[in-house]
Amino acid sequence: MEIDWESCGFSEVKTAGNGKEAMELVEKMEPDVLITDISMPYMNGLELSDWVKKMYPITRVVILTGHDEFEYAKQAINLQVEAYVLKPFSGQQLTETVLEVKRRMDEERKMRNNIELLQEHYRTTLPIVREKFLSSLITRHQSIAAIREKADKYGMELEGEGYLVSIISVIHSDKPEEGEDPHHVVSSIKDLDLKLFSITNIASEIWMRDKLGKVFIHQDQVVLFTVSPDANGELVMETTQNALKEILQSIEKFLKLPIMIGVGTITQDIRSLKYSYEAAESALDYRRILGMNQIICIDDMEERVQEKLIFDEWKEQNLVRSIKLGTEQELSDVIDELFDNISRVQAPVHDFQHYLLEMVTAIIKLSKMIDDGTDPIFAGGAGILNQYQKLNTLNETKAWFTDLCGKVRSRIVSRRQSSYKHIVEEAIQYTKTHFGDQELSIAVVCAHLHISTGYFSSLFKKEVKLTYGAYLLQLRMEAAKEYLRTTEMKTFEIADKVGFADPNYFSLCFKKYEGVSAKEYRNALSESSK
Repeated sequence: MEIDWESCGFSEVKTAGNGKEAMELVEKMEPDVLITDISMPYMNGLELSDWVKKMYPITRVVILTGHDEFEYAKQAINLQVEAYVLKPFSGQQLTETVLEVKRRMDEERKMRNNIELLQEHYRTTLPIVREKFLSSLITRHQSIAAIREKADKYGMELEGEGYLVSIISVIHSDKPEEGEDPHHVVSSIKDLDLKLFSITNIASEIWMRDKLGKVFIHQDQVVLFTVSPDANGELVMETTQNALKEILQSIEKFLKLPIMIGVGTITQDIRSLKYSYEAAESALDYRRILGMNQIICIDDMEERVQEKLIFDEWKEQNLVRSIKLGTEQELSDVIDELFDNISRVQAPVHDFQHYLLEMVTAIIKLSKMIDDGTDPIFAGGAGILNQYQKLNTLNETKAWFTDLCGKVRSRIVSRRQSSYKHIVEEAIQYTKTHFGDQELSIAVVCAHLHISTGYFSSLFKKEVKLTYGAYLLQLRMEAAKEYLRTTEMKTFEIADKVGFADPNYFSLCFKKYEGVSAKEYRNALSESSK
């Protein structure tokens, strides 16, 4: 049956004589479409389709099936095959099926590349993306560059000289509140999300009118960012509180909801919004003392303090991550940021010393993971501390710390590469020991190594320049050639010895690998030895 594949839109077409051979071709080609019969030697079409869907999920599968197999084929519906073609079929029927598969692929590709659709989807999801970004400012550390880039991308003005976080917390219960007006629409609803939405509408209207910043919902609370062009903390606080008073009065009047408003500390660094948010959360704890429908400023309840120089969990995780996984530039940026904090925050000398010592301690903890006793710079952490104590200036300390982090990073990269090689070497050793086992497969090797097949496949191919299947076949064929050269064993015995359950399949693989049959190979050896 002749099919004009080129006119169907396919530039390269390969044919396999059985399921095992098809596996090898799929590994090499990673095709767009696989057309397979159900009945095949060594591996049937359903087994092949199952393997393809696991290893190459975007490859489309078309199954050819006979009448008596059709019910069996329907059981494989969970394989998500693209089409079934029922035997007997004509060349035209198969061509029409292939063209339909090609049409669906083209539609999907067009859909994914349709700029207008992508832009429309982006516009639709932009409010959600913006809200997630705002939430990230109070939940995780980001560099100034990353914050500016995202703010610009999402069309959000966040440049300012003073920042402040306030939180509106609604007192919510599924049970009716005492004195609650059952005829008031908002106060009587039990849906917290709807209450938060109503509060956000009021808060946003006032916040936007006064050009104060951003309002969004985060973890069942309404969060308000004050982004001020003024660095005067008192003025920022006064402007924020005036707007919060109006919001509180509007909620009391129109929504009749019991709420509390917590106000955090002012910061001049947008990266410190997390601390302002945590301070606002602490302010809300005072509701047990002050009661409902209040605006509580943490500075009114606790001793006012200047912005502290803190090396917190965020900063430590960011530093460690950049050493372990980041590029040299990313690590340099993180270190610059840490030392910029020292210059920016006018902290007492003991805070400054404590901050630096915590940074150094983080590196000591990390170095313990990689110290094998061969590098005197680590010396169980004592060597690092000794060097640190000899430093005199901030510039000296920064240069030394940058060099230290670079050395730790290099050691981790080297160890990671060694680990990759060790995994592959262990896999090769295991395969050389067990290649005669007919059950040996990539899944068996990965179970032995306790890693996923996907990760192992890419790692093995990168290190060996062969797929694992191709390597195993090569190993078995070379072993078979050795048996043919050095023993009088029959072909079926050699097939069993090198891990083939089916002698016919062994013969097929050998001829494909060596270009001659096993018998011809042995005869050629005999002739050359005469």
